[in-house]
Amino acid sequence: MTSVHAHPDQPAVISAAGLTKTYTFHDQGAGLAGAVRSLVRRRYQTRLAVDSIGFTIGRGEVVGLLGPNGAGKTTTLKMLSGLLYPTSGQLEVLGHSPSRRRPDYLRRIALVMGQKTMLWWDVPAMESLLLHKEMYDLSTAEFERNVDELAELLEVRDLLNVQVRKVSLGERMKLELMAALVHGPEILFLDEPTIGLDVVAKARVRAFLAEVTRRHGTTILVTSHDMDDIEALCSRVMVIDHGRLQYDGSLSGLVHAARPRKLVRATYARAVDASPLADLDGVAVGGGGSDQTVSLEVERERTGDVLEQLTRLGPLVDLDVADADVEEIMRDLFLRRGTVGVAGSAETEEVR
Repeated sequence: MTSVHAHPDQPAVISAAGLTKTYTFHDQGAGLAGAVRSLVRRRYQTRLAVDSIGFTIGRGEVVGLLGPNGAGKTTTLKMLSGLLYPTSGQLEVLGHSPSRRRPDYLRRIALVMGQKTMLWWDVPAMESLLLHKEMYDLSTAEFERNVDELAELLEVRDLLNVQVRKVSLGERMKLELMAALVHGPEILFLDEPTIGLDVVAKARVRAFLAEVTRRHGTTILVTSHDMDDIEALCSRVMVIDHGRLQYDGSLSGLVHAARPRKLVRATYARAVDASPLADLDGVAVGGGGSDQTVSLEVERERTGDVLEQLTRLGPLVDLDVADADVEEIMRDLFLRRGTVGVAGSAETEEVR
């Protein structure tokens, strides 16, 4: 599959081609009979988790990896970070083969998984940070400089000497990010970084990640089921389903491919007759009849013409033009197991 390559003025720091991961597991039948049979003849099954995907990511890009549960997102992150060995294909990150897990590679990356922890629960976070200082061979000056910057950005200075088990989930996630970034990695892999957080904590985590990228040019690859994370952070998204890369491009391109119409809602000072709008090409009228509110679905290229028609119906009180909700689009896409074309390619497949 053709992929959108790294930003033209930035070198690629991640490059994958034909990346594949299969799992082989023991298939034991249920009950005592199944257990006995497995002693005599063991049966194995193979599951294809990631199926020959290819992409490149440039330095400083923030890319969202989207897909339903079991699509292969976390498996992909684990291969990129070196936790899993690919079954086949080529993978290079920062000039290294991740699965070799060389120390000079591990010093340049970080992986944060929303449901895992790098911090010792029974001691203050600073103790874990000091351990990271030794693990990554940081000088005292570099360590103190990084801790000061991260504590200020995350607003956690007063939590550094508090036992980790006594802080809230949102506070712990900020401390997890601090532990991941204290050695100054060039690439940050994030797996559901805001899972379980309240809206305030989520907003703070997003703002922090955006600032880290702005200040240091950190490359971020993030998986999330929260589309607000993706909209706030990512200039590019990759959609993976059944282990295959289905889309690689901008979020707006994905929205346009999946829902090619704009949602238009006009409210008037008095009742109007919207029936003439139904005769316009590329327009679907929601509701119907005479009312003070008119709701339409309009093909994007017709939006300007339709807005002009709406102004002629009567005195407007309010006018709203929007894309369909991104979370709704993704839900429908995964429920229908549809595919969309690759941004920048000559053709875009219809979402099935």
